[in-house]
Amino acid sequence: MANILDMPVAVVTGGARGIGLAIGRWFLAHGHRIVLLDIDAQTLAKTGSELVDPQRVLPIVCDVRDPAQVDAAIEQVADVFGRIDALVNNAGVAVFKPIAEVSYDEFRNVMATNLDGAFLCTQACAKLMRRNENGGSVVNVASISGLRASTLRIAYGTSKAALIALTKQQAVELGNEGIRVNAIAPGPVETEMAKLVHSVAIRSDYYDAIPLNRYGTTEEMAEAVGFLCSPAASFVNGQVLAVDGGFDAAGVGLPTLRRQAQPDQQ
Repeated sequence: MANILDMPVAVVTGGARGIGLAIGRWFLAHGHRIVLLDIDAQTLAKTGSELVDPQRVLPIVCDVRDPAQVDAAIEQVADVFGRIDALVNNAGVAVFKPIAEVSYDEFRNVMATNLDGAFLCTQACAKLMRRNENGGSVVNVASISGLRASTLRIAYGTSKAALIALTKQQAVELGNEGIRVNAIAPGPVETEMAKLVHSVAIRSDYYDAIPLNRYGTTEEMAEAVGFLCSPAASFVNGQVLAVDGGFDAAGVGLPTLRRQAQPDQQ
């Protein structure tokens, strides 16, 4: 087994559950030490205890909207692990309401978490990544809603589109210093949040629009992030990878095509 002090370090925001936790598990399985940042102290503590590897897992309660908390968290990472090789900006919130019903405070909270958080965390982590011989890798978890508009997503979709633009800006400047920055744009994923906000009708609409005819899994999102952080993607920079079962590629007509493919029952 490799010396634990030689293991690379990955920081995952929103790491207490869902996609973030799956990403953390991927890094653990591939020889990394991990830092899980999350605002939910109770869930984060439970996750940390379940992973049962204090030498390789560092949970830190952090509100990514707050510059002081972000700086303090990354200083703690520097003190404990001494390096950062990968950052995954996964922390996110959503408000699904008609445009006229979204308050300014709700809009600002979504933007502050989904966009400002990625800006602050990347800025803080890049300071440590610059010390590495091989730089580092940042992956921003955007959304298919940042590539194409959907209903009820005025705040969420706008924040994710802005995150994609931020990714490209970061990739140009940080890439010049050996730090690659990319994004994934997940389609619908089987998470607890999706179960809460996706009604039966919405799920049916998604199935109608996705060529693979299903939701993605958190593990599939983690595999895509892991690839972008790995040496296999060493020349990939400033890109957005849609992990969406073909949703972004599809236009109209899938339900009709599927009906026509069924054998005649009459």
